[in-house]
Amino acid sequence: MDKQQTAFDMPASTDVAWCPGCGNHKVIEAVGGALEALRIEPEHLVMVSGIGQAAKAPQYLKVNMFNGLHGRALPAALGIRLANKELTVVVESGDGDLYGEGGNHFLHAIRRNFNVTIIAHDNMIYGLTKGQASPTSRRCMKTPVQVGGVLLEPFNPLAVALALDAPFVARAFAGNVEQTRSIIMEAIRFKGCALVDVFQPCVVFNKLNTYQWFRENTCELPEDHDPSDRQMAMAQAFRSDPLPLGIFYRNDKRKIYEDLAGTGEPLFRQTPTSDEAFRAMLEAFR
Repeated sequence: MDKQQTAFDMPASTDVAWCPGCGNHKVIEAVGGALEALRIEPEHLVMVSGIGQAAKAPQYLKVNMFNGLHGRALPAALGIRLANKELTVVVESGDGDLYGEGGNHFLHAIRRNFNVTIIAHDNMIYGLTKGQASPTSRRCMKTPVQVGGVLLEPFNPLAVALALDAPFVARAFAGNVEQTRSIIMEAIRFKGCALVDVFQPCVVFNKLNTYQWFRENTCELPEDHDPSDRQMAMAQAFRSDPLPLGIFYRNDKRKIYEDLAGTGEPLFRQTPTSDEAFRAMLEAFR
């Protein structure tokens, strides 16, 4: 079925750096479809990213965006939310950018639980820098750098997120755009820190985890899975053969950081600080 056009699609003439067949195309198709279906006003949306092929995603959608340093999308996203909590904030990041360079921010974003949707394009490789192992690369996979095979067990983002009491944890496969779109919609609707880890093949640098590999090595969560049961979610997060897809965990009771911090009116609505008050503040910090 041909891709449906959305208000968030860039013109067809846009120069896209991604390879033909790259899973990133499928992820932003799902993201654009989710934003359209949720009727989100573009002026009320900001997408934030760091560095990497996945981090280019906001550049290929008609959205307000902030592209920051490698692994530093989440602190910028928090700042945007604190400045204006009326905005919908979505972070798009790759497995290297989010779980590697940005690993510390990943932990503390979950701990703070501010209202952000985190979409991890998880292709289990560093694609921008030509194919070395990322935190989620499979053990023993050979790469141009790890020529003898990856030595370490892969980072398990879902288990780590659950251990930190992330209130919304899900996993999708970019090859199934409809399911990915549906999960992303639920994540954006959710009030709190929502993680969606999306398997998306890198067709050039990862010859192991292909579309076919993901189809053969993933499955749906069991029909009796209860997403309110954290222990059950953790047990599913540790399954690896096959890897489950769906919404693992959801906790609507955790307070978000913005409410705990008592953020009031967005900064742009507040009365500008007078020159006198500004000088007094400077003096106080001398």
